[in-house]
Amino acid sequence: MRVHVVSDVHGNSRGLAAAGEGADALVCLGDLVLFLDYADHSRGIFPDLFGADNARALVELRTARRFEEARDLGRRLWGEVTGAGRSRESVIEAAVRKQYAELFAAFPAPTYATYGNVDIPRLWKEYAGEGVTVLDGQRVEIGGWVFGFVGGGLTSPARTPYEIGDEEYAAKIAAVGEVDVLCTHIPPEVPELCYDTVARRFERGSTALLEAIRATRPRYSLFGHVHQPLVRRMRIGATECVNVGHFNATGTPYVLQW
Repeated sequence: MRVHVVSDVHGNSRGLAAAGEGADALVCLGDLVLFLDYADHSRGIFPDLFGADNARALVELRTARRFEEARDLGRRLWGEVTGAGRSRESVIEAAVRKQYAELFAAFPAPTYATYGNVDIPRLWKEYAGEGVTVLDGQRVEIGGWVFGFVGGGLTSPARTPYEIGDEEYAAKIAAVGEVDVLCTHIPPEVPELCYDTVARRFERGSTALLEAIRATRPRYSLFGHVHQPLVRRMRIGATECVNVGHFNATGTPYVLQW
């Protein structure tokens, strides 16, 4: 059995269309939407609306953890758009829908997917066609192994679209229970797995996920979210914990074979 795993697709529909080649199934751990590309400031919803120079300024503020100034910049720019009679929500949703239409069409069959923190879950059911199974706090059997899926991120200063509280996230982890492969968007709360060496900050990981790994001992814990992690993989007890990579940048899936 061969399964390819991707995360943090962020608009890479061309790579996604080829990601399942040679695999029996594709697993996607979320973040399909590209709002702002930290490497290429001309790509994404934000620069499409406000230009690459403003995108570059926003990236610099966020990287410096000057979140309040970043929000002030965003409010000023969005004020110019909403002043033209459109709401911020409607503008974003239209742009996200355009990306989702292209990305979901690129998924091979079968695909098993969960949400990332920048995704909008309520829209997925409109675009996930036959052959794409969306799971969140749920399990599925693939090739004789049980895979558990928990999507989204935890609340953070970035205030991305799909962030939830620690208790709600822990409840979803508990609902999954014992599995062979535990698939999440965010990593367990381990400093080496949560630190982004380019953004120079710790992303939020889950303590509940870490505790579940220690208690239930899955074969693998697979995740993304941290684009340039200090450590891409480590063992926690019997479990191999793997950041499957920043698919937007690499276009290369992680291969799981048994």
